[in-house]
Amino acid sequence: MTTWTMPAETDTHDRTWMAWPSGSYTLGDTPAEAEEARLTWASAANAVAEYEPLHMLVPPSEIGEARRRLSAAVVLHEAALDDAWYRDIGPTFVLGPDGLGAVNWVFNGWGAQDWATWEYDAVASLVAMEASGAHRIDSPMVNEGGGIQTDGAGTFLVTETVQLDPGRNPGWSREQVEAELVRTVGARKVIWLTRGLTRDSERYGTRGHVDIVATFSSRGRILLHEQRDQAHPDALVSRELGALLRDETDADGKPLEVVALPAPTVLRDSKGWVDYSYVNHYVANGAVIACAFDDPADDEARELLADAYPGRTVVQLDARPLFARGGGIHCITQQQPALPKETS
Repeated sequence: MTTWTMPAETDTHDRTWMAWPSGSYTLGDTPAEAEEARLTWASAANAVAEYEPLHMLVPPSEIGEARRRLSAAVVLHEAALDDAWYRDIGPTFVLGPDGLGAVNWVFNGWGAQDWATWEYDAVASLVAMEASGAHRIDSPMVNEGGGIQTDGAGTFLVTETVQLDPGRNPGWSREQVEAELVRTVGARKVIWLTRGLTRDSERYGTRGHVDIVATFSSRGRILLHEQRDQAHPDALVSRELGALLRDETDADGKPLEVVALPAPTVLRDSKGWVDYSYVNHYVANGAVIACAFDDPADDEARELLADAYPGRTVVQLDARPLFARGGGIHCITQQQPALPKETS
């Protein structure tokens, strides 16, 4: 049996994959909302394309709109879509003795939520899988790319409310989830977070994706969302998860360093408590494509990210239109790792 390993996001990429916004939930109900969505996705794609190749899935009806807004360097793949969160609906790429692999998770609309549709998104991973030439690794587990984070050396972060969600994997145990992560992505240790952020756990959220609350910036070092304002319910979440992670070790038994990445000062929008998070950034070749919120904390976050990823340029983009639709920059991007160079 081939041993597959998911590399760290900080490892060199061959390319990045994204999906163009489509459907009423992402495009919104008015021409102005649709234009905002298209410009936001294009802004992220063009920023990534400055640093590495970018491939974009685009529904046939949106090809013209996408081409007008995207850099000529962006490669388009025509494909029907329900939504545009390719981190979740795309494959998770891995490496092994056979080269590049792609894990094809089951996708069911973040736990078969009543507002979601996934007829096309359930097979959207096949586009990147086939175009990349990766070995297909089918999994029976319902999972999304935003539901796992790794240090690239076998340590994984997950949340109990995602992989053990009855709407995703009814009857599955921790042991079954961990065994599947061992088989597909090379997990050597799985750290279970109890929950994710408050807004993300409400009706239009993912039920607690880890990539909005914690990430590995390097081996042994975790960036953790810190809500400093005690009026926000995520202040308690931050404390709980910080205490949990500081008591943990990585797959090699080494203690974890937890670095607080502050939340923006904005606490609420018209729909309730926000889950604005600087943790939901994307590490590209030579750059960090980061969220900004026109907030006083943007500058501090940029400095912390520059320290966490030395040698990379931090590019901040206004992520408020993304968060209004349910995610951030990490949620719409998916890395395809480069194959290791052969040594003589």
